[in-house]
Amino acid sequence: MKVVLQNLTKKFPNRNKKVKDEVVAVDKFTYEIPDGKLIGLLGPSGCGKSTTLFMISGLEKPTDGKIFFGEDDVTELAPENRGVGLVFQNYALYPHMTVKQNILFPLENLKGNDKLTKNEMLKRAVDAAHLVQLDELLDRKPSELSGGQQQRVAIARALVKMPRVLLLDEPLSNLDARLRLQTREEIRRIQRETNITTIFVTHDQEEAMSISDEIVVMKAGVIQQTGAPQAVYDSPVNLFVAKFLGTPPINVFKGQIKEGKLYVGEDAVFSVDEADREVYVGIRPEGFIPAQEGVLHCELNGVEVMGRDVSVVTKNAACENPVVRSIVSAESVFPAAGVVSFNLKSNKVFVFDASNEERIFCELK
Repeated sequence: MKVVLQNLTKKFPNRNKKVKDEVVAVDKFTYEIPDGKLIGLLGPSGCGKSTTLFMISGLEKPTDGKIFFGEDDVTELAPENRGVGLVFQNYALYPHMTVKQNILFPLENLKGNDKLTKNEMLKRAVDAAHLVQLDELLDRKPSELSGGQQQRVAIARALVKMPRVLLLDEPLSNLDARLRLQTREEIRRIQRETNITTIFVTHDQEEAMSISDEIVVMKAGVIQQTGAPQAVYDSPVNLFVAKFLGTPPINVFKGQIKEGKLYVGEDAVFSVDEADREVYVGIRPEGFIPAQEGVLHCELNGVEVMGRDVSVVTKNAACENPVVRSIVSAESVFPAAGVVSFNLKSNKVFVFDASNEERIFCELK
């Protein structure tokens, strides 16, 4: 099911009664979610991603804009009539019910032409439990399950209605690191098997990039960039997106373009055909090449061995980060202390206008 959002806007009253202006949670959100794809809504806390999800589900009414499922305008449609499955951050399971009863619950509330027989409901519940690999746990209560198992019950309960759209609101945030990894792989597997259009809300960029077909990066209710995760990582349109994506985070330096040269601090690192101006220079950790006669000079803090790679921790007066972190081959050799030099991979270096933090798309030579 294709989902189309047109100029979706949500405003809330300001709690400060002295301020008349409303709080804009989502501002003119326009995006088309292709049929059968998994889309990640990504951004920091308070950016409007959950509000967007709740407007799609019908739990929040838009202040302005339209929502279409396929060709159907569902903007004014009640949540129960939209055909959505919603998985909440806290699972919201009924503690007094078994796994089977929790999964059956949405089907028992169907009315009219949608009403099912007991055998039909049971078959659907068993099929949903099988899909999320809960076959052996149907008679347990939620308190007898691990966090990952509870999450799978919540997903099965959302899927049992055979929804047109599956909505996941930070479904992994309550799990430990290993369970997060396992459960996100499960979510991706389930989505591929069912081919249900899925919208996944998270503030964790690694989660979003690992399972999404496309990501939507948001800031203060406004879409900053959309696209395939790797494409957005490789070509951020502004400094916010560059900073938000990447682990370890991008290294950001104060620099300038002067007389055809791109400077990081006092170091001329590339030639560039751009007008002179103040800039920010973002360098991904994997964009550093150790070289004795390198163009960028940093003061060595230490080297952290990570197996096949090492993380070189340095300082540079022009860097906005507390330290400069570069990921290089474990075969690289560094002195015990002093100044180390690097050449830079041009495809891992991004230049941003210092006045508006927008990307300057220029060829680095």
